[in-house]
Amino acid sequence: MSEQLAIYGGPKAKTTENFPMYPGGLEIGEEEKKEVMEVLDNKYLFRYYGPAGAESKVKKFEQAFAKKMGSKYCLATSSCTGALLSAMTACGIGPGDEVIVPGYTFFASCATIVGAKAIPVIAEVDETLTIDPEDIKKKITPSTKGIICVHMRGVPCDMDRILPIAKEHNLVVIEDCAQACGVTYKGKCVGTFGDAGCFSFQYHKTITAGEGGAVLCQDERIYDRACSYHDTAACWRPDRFAEQRYEGELFCGSNFRMGELAGAVMCAQLNRLDYLNEAMRRHLAIIKEGIKDTKGISVRPCNDAAGDAGICLMFYLDSREKVAPFAEALTAEGVPAAGVFNAGIPDWHIYAHWKHVLNEKAPTAIKCPWDCPYHKAQPVKYAEDMCPNTLEYLGRVIHIDLPAQMTDEDAHMIVKAINKVAEVLA
Repeated sequence: MSEQLAIYGGPKAKTTENFPMYPGGLEIGEEEKKEVMEVLDNKYLFRYYGPAGAESKVKKFEQAFAKKMGSKYCLATSSCTGALLSAMTACGIGPGDEVIVPGYTFFASCATIVGAKAIPVIAEVDETLTIDPEDIKKKITPSTKGIICVHMRGVPCDMDRILPIAKEHNLVVIEDCAQACGVTYKGKCVGTFGDAGCFSFQYHKTITAGEGGAVLCQDERIYDRACSYHDTAACWRPDRFAEQRYEGELFCGSNFRMGELAGAVMCAQLNRLDYLNEAMRRHLAIIKEGIKDTKGISVRPCNDAAGDAGICLMFYLDSREKVAPFAEALTAEGVPAAGVFNAGIPDWHIYAHWKHVLNEKAPTAIKCPWDCPYHKAQPVKYAEDMCPNTLEYLGRVIHIDLPAQMTDEDAHMIVKAINKVAEVLA
């Protein structure tokens, strides 16, 4: 006889504390304080100039992060949005271009395409909930300039299939690694496969400074141009006021510089990345092993399970009607859970809620970039149901965060809760 569900008055399967999903944030301690106090004691608050004799924490972080990820260059930025826009501009994306982006990603991945004056083309995700390589092929036109590969919810994209498509059509590849710091694909860190890789250090992310981002690249000119866009004051140049060293080095940009206090926090946080990822991966492995034979559920597949960040568990039910009651029952068992897609609840991670793109909204009466004389392909059309596979997958998914602070005991309790609920509701 199955145990009565907690939602019906039975005992909870998980009785331990639940932690918020701030893996690095909850670990902030003496190391971060030490790094920050060095900035304050030295009065060195701006990366490019200040009192003599002090090192830039931002530069120190860039060098350490590049080495950690296996990249030649790293540019720290104020956010991942700034990183994406700097990277796209550096790679030559602009008016008249189309950029393919998955329909499941935070809206910033799409908004920065518009910010670069290019046109977003929204593509399906497959069962991994990362961009579907087959749909990329269908979305390519003569105006396509690039692809944004989003390693969504810590799972790497299928780079073995995506990169040959990009090479065949001479497309820029920008990796959005906002939720994938430390993720690997076949032993290599994501963010180092494409022309540029962009990271977020916002508070929900694995390591954090509250806000912050970074661009990784291997090409010196892409790096120079990203620097130019992220700091239009040109403080980054060896000779700030010199003539440009090559055509395309200098142009009007913005200010997405990372501050020294954020850089100091990131110097300490980077040292925490390995053990945070190891903990989350271990907990995910325990749970996946415990539910691998559970009837009625199917764990989200991964293009490289060894490289998964482990930040969450996502599994499918066989119908969307079961999602809400299943999530409610799991939450009652002491395991906070949720569905992903509800047409009535706006979520800026899902394209159907990107009204400002679907309706081609612009800050002026000129509908740039959609009404653009440089765009030579057929007009890009949008609709809430344009990616039916994406909505179907997201409509059947249950999502559970796996904070690094949880224990192996917690993981086993989550297994018990899932199996308990699945027996009745799956």
